[in-house]
Amino acid sequence: MNTFRISALCATLLALAACATSTPPPTSQMAVANAAMAHAAAAGSAEYAPAEMALARDKMARANLAMTAGKNDEALALAQQAALDAQVAEAKAESEKAHKSAVALQDAARALREEMARKPK
Repeated sequence: MNTFRISALCATLLALAACATSTPPPTSQMAVANAAMAHAAAAGSAEYAPAEMALARDKMARANLAMTAGKNDEALALAQQAALDAQVAEAKAESEKAHKSAVALQDAARALREEMARKPK
């Protein structure tokens, strides 16, 4: 009888330990990832960094599915990855826009120099 009680106690303790160490739903990280996705979209990532943005969207969708399934560790990891991918997409979009602006400014400066060279002094 004592062996049964010890076994039952051990099983109960293991069950409690498993519950205590389970990851809570990563709602705050999901919100951070959604905000990063919104920032990336506003920066024009769909146009300037479509591959990176698609990767972030895919990971976010998988994070949502994992969270719905109660796989909170997986959801947390995917949400963190989605946020980083969205930040990469945003940075790439901003870089591409800055490059286009620099090229346009160089073209305008060249046109101005050419115009000034044509006018007699």
